[in-house]
Amino acid sequence: MPVPRLPSSLWPKILLAAIIGVLSGFFARKVGMPLPWMLGPMIGCGAAALAGAPVHGPVWLRPVVIPVIGVMLGSGFHPDLADSLAEWSGTLLLLPLFLIAATSVSYGFYRYVGGYSPVDAFFSAAPGGLNEMIALGTEAGGNETRIALAHALRVFIVISAIALIFSLLLHARAARGPATWVGFTDLSPRDALILAACAIVGVVGGKRLRLPAAQLFGPGLLSAIAHISGVVAMPPPTILVIASQITIGSILGCRFAGVNPRTMGRDMLLGLGATILLLGVTVFFAALLGPLTGTPLAQGVLAFSPGGLTEMSLLALAMGRDVAYVATMHMVRIVLVVFGMPLAFRLLGKPPKAPPDT
Repeated sequence: MPVPRLPSSLWPKILLAAIIGVLSGFFARKVGMPLPWMLGPMIGCGAAALAGAPVHGPVWLRPVVIPVIGVMLGSGFHPDLADSLAEWSGTLLLLPLFLIAATSVSYGFYRYVGGYSPVDAFFSAAPGGLNEMIALGTEAGGNETRIALAHALRVFIVISAIALIFSLLLHARAARGPATWVGFTDLSPRDALILAACAIVGVVGGKRLRLPAAQLFGPGLLSAIAHISGVVAMPPPTILVIASQITIGSILGCRFAGVNPRTMGRDMLLGLGATILLLGVTVFFAALLGPLTGTPLAQGVLAFSPGGLTEMSLLALAMGRDVAYVATMHMVRIVLVVFGMPLAFRLLGKPPKAPPDT
């Protein structure tokens, strides 16, 4: 991928974000934080951005690293997956009810506690589809900055909270040891070719099929098919996965660049409150899975948590949970949100556009 012609003033900011991201990743790894290579850069760059440091995420690298993560997540699927599908039916049936409850609770909070306009409250409340909800909300006359901040906070807080809870209460730590490392030489030329094809063809095919999050869904789907069929058994090289996680974490943290806690403090507090409510709904529905399907609470929380698809799937991998189960539930969640929210918006009747000064 060619390096884009960015303004020269951005490169020092990107370099600073990269340095903070790498150092934060090493520190998070040293202290045993779950998913250290993503959470460390996310927290480090986020704190730097809120403190006013001149950081800028390498957003132009996202189309390169997301397919790598997609292929890696697909490697979590296995040939005996069919035996597990029946066990997942209860979660899949409960998922739409969870989304309705989560969206309703979040909407009510933003609308009646926060005093947001109907448009801002509606598109801020969606438990997923960050880019899509920002675009649709702005088109409907909503406050782009407010909606973007709500979703950035949701993803940031959910990932951090889930990782912290697992670390403190369940004593989960980052995987260590050489057994977890896959080097370039561990892959045969055939393996490397198949994984590369999954990434490239998956992106192209996903875009042509207009899949949500095509850069992740396409490669992830092809990789899952390849691993389920037994065509390939290896994941991508670990160094590529680590570099991808550092990039994603840095981009997530740098989303808060330019956010002034003084002027946007109220919106940030509302985002925190709404996310806490979402997590409460998540735990409630995850607890229902126990008696209904026998799914452990921890795994149910990971499956329902309204964080990013990429991030929550990676967190499941770091926690030693069923990646295929968690990734599948988040893929279904994103599809339901991306296609369901615009439909619900039309069916409920478009609220009046928000005034320009809100």
